[in-house]
Amino acid sequence: VAGSIVSYILKITELDPLQYGLPFERFLNPERPTPPDFDLDFADDRRDEVIQYVTKRYGRDKVAQIITFGTMEARGSVRDVGRALGMPYAAPDRISKMIPPGALGFSMSIDRALTSSSELATAYKTEPETQKLLDLAKKLEGVSRHFSTHAAGVVIADRDLTDYTPLQKESKGERIITQFDMYCLDLNVSDQAIGLLKIDFLGLRNLTILENAIKFVKANQNLDIELNKIPLDDTKVFELIQSGETTDLFQLESGGMRRLAKDLKPTKITDLFAMVALFRPGPMAWIDDFINAKNHKRSIKYPHDVLKPILEETYGIALYQEQCMQIAATMAGYTLSEADSFRKAIGKKKPELMKKEKEKFIKGCIKNGYSQAVADNVFALIEKFVGYGFNKAHSASYGLISYQTAYMKAHYPVEFMTAVLTAESRGSSGPTKDDKISQAVAECKRLNVPVLPPDVNKSETEFSIEAKIMIRFGLSAIKNVGEAAITSILAARADGPFTSLVDFLERVDLGKVNKKTLESLVKAGAMDQFGKRSSQLASLADALSTAQKKKKNKVSGQESLFGVATDVEMKAADTSLLAIDEFTQTELLSFERELLGFYLTTHPLERYLADIGKRVTHSISGLASFESGGEQRVKVCGIVTTLRKFLTKKTQSEMAFFRLEDQTAEIECVVFPKVYTLHRNILFKDQVVIVEGRLDNKTDRVAIIVDTIKVYQQSD
Repeated sequence: VAGSIVSYILKITELDPLQYGLPFERFLNPERPTPPDFDLDFADDRRDEVIQYVTKRYGRDKVAQIITFGTMEARGSVRDVGRALGMPYAAPDRISKMIPPGALGFSMSIDRALTSSSELATAYKTEPETQKLLDLAKKLEGVSRHFSTHAAGVVIADRDLTDYTPLQKESKGERIITQFDMYCLDLNVSDQAIGLLKIDFLGLRNLTILENAIKFVKANQNLDIELNKIPLDDTKVFELIQSGETTDLFQLESGGMRRLAKDLKPTKITDLFAMVALFRPGPMAWIDDFINAKNHKRSIKYPHDVLKPILEETYGIALYQEQCMQIAATMAGYTLSEADSFRKAIGKKKPELMKKEKEKFIKGCIKNGYSQAVADNVFALIEKFVGYGFNKAHSASYGLISYQTAYMKAHYPVEFMTAVLTAESRGSSGPTKDDKISQAVAECKRLNVPVLPPDVNKSETEFSIEAKIMIRFGLSAIKNVGEAAITSILAARADGPFTSLVDFLERVDLGKVNKKTLESLVKAGAMDQFGKRSSQLASLADALSTAQKKKKNKVSGQESLFGVATDVEMKAADTSLLAIDEFTQTELLSFERELLGFYLTTHPLERYLADIGKRVTHSISGLASFESGGEQRVKVCGIVTTLRKFLTKKTQSEMAFFRLEDQTAEIECVVFPKVYTLHRNILFKDQVVIVEGRLDNKTDRVAIIVDTIKVYQQSD
């Protein structure tokens, strides 16, 4: 859509397609045989609002979300058939576990499993019941098992959808969905489809972050930021990206992208467009050529001088689909429609189509005065790149958002990081959410932006800015503290700050702020102003009893038998916290990790940093900068945060995966059976260890293949 000049004029998109080399009106091409393809990204917390708007705008009878079908996979079909046959659960479960998992995104079939698993093949040959089970299960593989709603797809019709497709309601809820899937509906997906207009409405968290960051800037600095008016050549932005410190920047935060940013050193926004297009399977092979060409522009050679205006932006490499279309139009005289068809035909890599298109291309080139050799050479170039070429409109759109997030981080770090923390705290619960928040807090520390602990007198529901330069932890980020409890706390606080534990208990709704919530608030440090955490936890039962008694007396009208006597009695409870020793620093930090998901105030290894620094090769965060491939030996120190043990399929030997965390980041560690046997007695959760091994960064997720593990002991 961003390639459309009409969409830009109507302010649907914000990127001028002529300015950024998107001259082909692919979107509204009158000769294209299929409807245009819409991919629209919205702030992820407003996607439902957009769908409601579209439904209201075009009519409930003309708009629906698209159904998607889950199919029966090998393991699932074995279990389902076993259940239908009335077999005990353990029997089909045993057989299903013999089926190996699929590899590289391909699912495993029962037939393939029988050839790759000798254990399964033996069971099939020697156990009649297993043979019957697997034969029936084979017939069910690939059959639709259940339906759900497509994550993004919506269809809009010119008349009632029932003229085109049967409809139904979601299994839960009132939303209308189609009974045909996208392969039956959208001509862009299948040539056999009925040709309805499909639009993908996608929720993008980074747009939520940008929207909230702008709101925080307005509230904190009274400045109005209009992203479509910011300069796109800001030196501070490009310095930030070139440094590789791109945590929380859209599309740029992975280890591989950081390395690319540091090596490429982008100096203009079109370099960001190229980075988005390059960092995918296929084009990744051209990254080194692209970097060398950018850094040595004089050595760039073009297949023909006429191609320089087309390929100059990408340093002589045909990176985008649009460039291949431009070459066909410039050299072979293709029309707009023919160039798009040419791109599609070459992309399909069908020999008969390729032969036909090559003849047409070369004939057109010769007609326009180019030699046979030049035409052959250029066609070979197109053939090489077009299969992996990226839609430049897509790349430019994402590159623009990358730039916008970098702009906000470079110029408004407090507001930007507050927006990041808020967005991550709204995510689904679990280790990934904790990792994201922990990473954002670590980035705040690197930026010298203080992150203050939660406080019942100062925290809002979510992260907030305090004193213009600090970020205050939100109450919603504390585990076991729900929305109802927070609402009660904030409502009570509106009458003034809480002065003590009993005062807090007297004023909040104890039906919503229960004992588990109170314990979590105390342990997380949100009530430290009322006394030691150990004293508050030990006194909590008595304080609750006192507060509940006073509330009961108020309700029954018996607050005081002789005027103020009961009030005096209750006031005495305010200072009656049990006098006991505070928890140790280790215990307090353990509470933080338990309830916030990470260490906030400090890290248990902080006091040993000087000693650890002498005994390791890297901090964990430093491992992301390694180039992929090669033998890279590393030694790091950290705390074991999670430990998972497995039996290998072939030998049934025990091995382990564990997460290792230092004060900078976390990393996955893999311990194969031989190494695990030697170190199993010292490997357990919360143990501080020094790990030595080989770095594995063939994928985007870096891991350590462990050779040795030692318990960390401070040097004398």
